[in-house]
Amino acid sequence: MTGRRSTIRMRLTALYAVAFFLAGAILIALTYAYLAQSLHNRPAGAQGIVQQFLNERGVRNRPVVDNLFRAIAAQAERDREETLRGMLVWSLVSLGAVGVAAGGFGWLLAGRALAPLQNVTATARRVADRSLHERIALHGPDDEIKELADTFDAMLERLDRAFDGQRRFVANASHELRTPLAINRTLIEVALDDPDVPAATRNLGETLLEVNRRNENLIDGLLVLAKGEQRLETHARVDLADIAHRAITTADPAARQAGVQIHSDLLHAYVIGDPALLERVAQNLVDNAVRYNVAERGWVHVSVTGDSRYSRLVVANSGPVVPAFELGGLFEPFRRLASSERITDGGQAASSRGAGLGLSIVRSVATAHGGDVRAEARLDGGLVVTVTLPFGQ
Repeated sequence: MTGRRSTIRMRLTALYAVAFFLAGAILIALTYAYLAQSLHNRPAGAQGIVQQFLNERGVRNRPVVDNLFRAIAAQAERDREETLRGMLVWSLVSLGAVGVAAGGFGWLLAGRALAPLQNVTATARRVADRSLHERIALHGPDDEIKELADTFDAMLERLDRAFDGQRRFVANASHELRTPLAINRTLIEVALDDPDVPAATRNLGETLLEVNRRNENLIDGLLVLAKGEQRLETHARVDLADIAHRAITTADPAARQAGVQIHSDLLHAYVIGDPALLERVAQNLVDNAVRYNVAERGWVHVSVTGDSRYSRLVVANSGPVVPAFELGGLFEPFRRLASSERITDGGQAASSRGAGLGLSIVRSVATAHGGDVRAEARLDGGLVVTVTLPFGQ
């Protein structure tokens, strides 16, 4: 069982309270010492005054006078001790009561002083969850907290420019590369349409056409990945069940050819976002689950569930055993499992192997929608990939 998290507000309040009690204890100790010394000298002074009074009236060296002096001194000592004891008790009680009140005021003052820092934290959390375009823009006295906020804003500005430049470069490069690839595909297809093409040339053309198709898929994946990392421009209410159903329908022919059975359990679950990107998420997950499976009696299970807070798309499949240490790299671009082999390529060339962007696109799109994705390895082989997105009202 973990204890309550210690916050800086609690620590500041504790420091205020300790400093107050320590200062109060020192003040009480000094007052007590001064009062004890002052009261210690008063009996002697009172005895001298009485002695002088009696001497002036000729009363000296009598037992009654000595007894009177001793009685006066004893009473004075008792009064002194009671005064010191009462002073100490009431001082400590007052210190405790005022200390509690001071702790409460310290808690309020610490909260007021740390309010700008809480704004910085809230903005940083929103920026981490959504985009880098938001700024703190803290207004207030030119102190350490404002300096921290301004430094954070400057860092966000640099990061925003860097990421925007990277996304623009990927998008522009992808667009520029699609045109020559489309021209190459057209030329190869025209050449293959000639019935007099020799068999060797035809095989070479089919290989080049497959390589060109793979490059087109790579460019398309880069475009989707770059778009998924940007702010969403479309915000529509989408039913994940409909998207998952379309993805299953699209992947069903390839699954039948590979002998993979697709099962589904789709409940209505809504999210707010870009329908095209969300459909790409479902297609990538189902396509990967079918392609990276086992050669016999393979299966894929797709489920959609939701509650008042989140909607979930879960895709599980049979397949080769995935080591736990490889799960972290599944969502990195151009990363593939070394032991995974496609079973639905239909005997195509080795170049038909995917570009390794499918799960990267899934994570990018999920993050852009304020959600997340995680993968778990099944003990008997295969994966369970869960995409969690905020529920769309």
